[in-house]
Amino acid sequence: QVQLVESGGGLVQPGGSLRLSCAASGFILDDYAIGWFRQAPGKEREGILCISMRDGDIDYLDPAKGRFTVSRDNAENTVYLQMTSLKPEDTALYYCAADPDSRCPDLVPWAFDYWGQGTQVTVSS
Repeated sequence: QVQLVESGGGLVQPGGSLRLSCAASGFILDDYAIGWFRQAPGKEREGILCISMRDGDIDYLDPAKGRFTVSRDNAENTVYLQMTSLKPEDTALYYCAADPDSRCPDLVPWAFDYWGQGTQVTVSS
């Protein structure tokens, strides 16, 4: 059974950092593309970045450029989203998602087949 579990969210002050985890089970990450998305209250779910687990290519969208990075631990079958210089507008429910095509698709929700339950990030003083 394919499963993704996000963790690492929480309350952080503006300018702070957080590292989110996306732990995969039931499949091997190497054959997938992993996308990170977020959804703020009253807004549509938006893509942040995608990593191709096979070749390591990373596609960044505007919310991630210059502040967010992605890494992976193959032994743990886990992908990490490192977020720095956080702003109040980064407050959202953050999701990871998997696409069985190893190359990153367009960063839209309907391009990804499997989703985690999300982890809440709140940036506030």
